[in-house]
Amino acid sequence: MKSPSYSVELSFEQIVKLVKKLPEKDKIKLTKELEKDILSKELTQILNAFASDKLSIEVINQEVEEVRSEIYAKKKTNQDHY
Repeated sequence: MKSPSYSVELSFEQIVKLVKKLPEKDKIKLTKELEKDILSKELTQILNAFASDKLSIEVINQEVEEVRSEIYAKKKTNQDHY
C-alpha cells in the first residue's frame, strides 16, 4: 500500500527557516545535492551550446589545416626577416 503524499506550498523564506533548523550534517548534504543539480544543469547548457549536426570531422580537419597554414606562414615570415 502506498503512503499518502501531501503537497504544501512554502515561500522561499519559509524554506530558508526550515533549512536553518537542520543539523549541520544535513545542511552539508543539502548543499552537495544543490551543487550537483546546478552543475548538472550548467554542464547540459554547455554541451547543448556546442552540440551541432553541422560539425563533422571533415569540417574540423579543414579548420585545423587552415590554422596550421596560418601559423606556418607567420613563422616563415618571421624567419625571412632575420
